[in-house]
Amino acid sequence: MQTRILVVDDEAAIADLIEVYLKNEDFLVYKFYTGKEALRCAREEKIDLAVLDVMLPDMDGFELCREIRKTKTFPIIMLTAKEEEIDKITGLTLGADDYMTKPFQPLELVARVKAQLRRATRYNTAAGTEDFSEIMIGGLSIDKTARKCRLNEKEISLTPTEFEILWVLCENKGQVVSSDDLFYRVWGNKYFTNSNNTIMVHIRHLREKMKDSAENPKYIKTVWGVGYTIEG
Repeated sequence: MQTRILVVDDEAAIADLIEVYLKNEDFLVYKFYTGKEALRCAREEKIDLAVLDVMLPDMDGFELCREIRKTKTFPIIMLTAKEEEIDKITGLTLGADDYMTKPFQPLELVARVKAQLRRATRYNTAAGTEDFSEIMIGGLSIDKTARKCRLNEKEISLTPTEFEILWVLCENKGQVVSSDDLFYRVWGNKYFTNSNNTIMVHIRHLREKMKDSAENPKYIKTVWGVGYTIEG
């Protein structure tokens, strides 16, 4: 079955260009020029990944990302014409996994799509297809085989990126993982210009889902100037 990619951009030339490059990689593309149409598709179709433009005529990409994240965990890549770091951080905070600033190289977008799909595939691997591996730290349990995370017996819904970050930290329990090393081990490359901010936003999101305090965290602790750690 073809991998299904949702693309929404109100600039028809850009949306059409993205569609051409993705179809050349044998992806099935659902293309829209408005956010509401894209949201309807995300809810009704089985989408594997979405590419969302921030500036849309009816609802902005941030709102669209927020609505999708209420029920879906597939990877989301945001497109923005702005250079402000706050726009990128906003997208990541709302649940986006990656972002690109226009203008961009179509081949780079394709590379990022493939990287996100590989991570999502690992995240959604069916139980029994890889060696059993589960880590328990206090009331936190993370199961790499089932791709599930529980806190005090209650399951936490994580995106593939959030799961990978938490797994790396748990796998290195008691050790400090630098932001650069964490970024490299989760993303597999160094294409972000500000990996520290990217990691910081995802860590904040994880803490919110775990209902953990940033000032006095029980689980994910910040080692200022170095990175992050989870202590047993």
